[in-house]
Amino acid sequence: MIQMIASDMDGTLLDEHMQITDENIQAIQFAKEKGIQFMVCTGRNITEVLPALNDAKLTCPMITLNGAQAFDQEKNVLFTAGIEQKLALAIIEILEQEQIYYEISTNEGTFSQDLARRIETFSAFLCERMPHLTYQMAIAMTSARFEQLPIKIVDNLTAYITKPDVQVLKIIGFDHKRPEILAKVRQKLQSFDELAVTSSGSNNIEINHREAQKGLAVQHMAKLLQIPLSQVMTIGDNLNDLSMIQAAGVSFAMGNAIEELKKAAKYQTDTNVNSGVGKAILRAINENLA
Repeated sequence: MIQMIASDMDGTLLDEHMQITDENIQAIQFAKEKGIQFMVCTGRNITEVLPALNDAKLTCPMITLNGAQAFDQEKNVLFTAGIEQKLALAIIEILEQEQIYYEISTNEGTFSQDLARRIETFSAFLCERMPHLTYQMAIAMTSARFEQLPIKIVDNLTAYITKPDVQVLKIIGFDHKRPEILAKVRQKLQSFDELAVTSSGSNNIEINHREAQKGLAVQHMAKLLQIPLSQVMTIGDNLNDLSMIQAAGVSFAMGNAIEELKKAAKYQTDTNVNSGVGKAILRAINENLA
């Protein structure tokens, strides 16, 4: 029987309104009553994770920033895997050469140097995730989200990350109009042995230290909890979930997942808008999947 569940958030645990559905909440609570440890494993930073969990009245361990950092349910840091400063500067240089908008997540939060491009980028992201939205509606939602979860704006990110107490945990670049440029940048960055390069959508590229991968983080958390990987279940929808899908004994791809993930997962569930996580959890428990 499974003893630990790790779920992605965007496109997985969260629905089209970026909320956790009642069906998902009930299934998570059912799992907890069975003594199963539930946790989120996401590309988001902790400040972006907590509002959705708080709204759902859920507390759980959190693997954030694709595995760059993990927290117990009391928000104590369990482990961190950051990008060395010199390497972070080299990444920024490549992104700026190709005019790719980027943000940097650090031990002090997530930072940008261009608020207007941030709003434009996330509006495009919302339109991709929620096709029923008009672009104007997406801009309004992005602006409101900025007020709720303010990203920190600095004049110069290069200068900021050279401060002595700053630790870079993740760099994410966005370009919703030039996928061929993102592919070119990905190829360049993959030549750095110290990096793990992935994505959570067609319009972005996510850059972490090679030790900051969801699969490695799930393995680390399972070891801390003394749970064998054969009794771990993972759920995801995109490329940055692949390593944790491959690591777990029981793995589910969302109905809306990319084909590569569906092929790698043992099982498939419903879409995120139809509470696929909750359905997967109940199936795994009721059928004693392995």
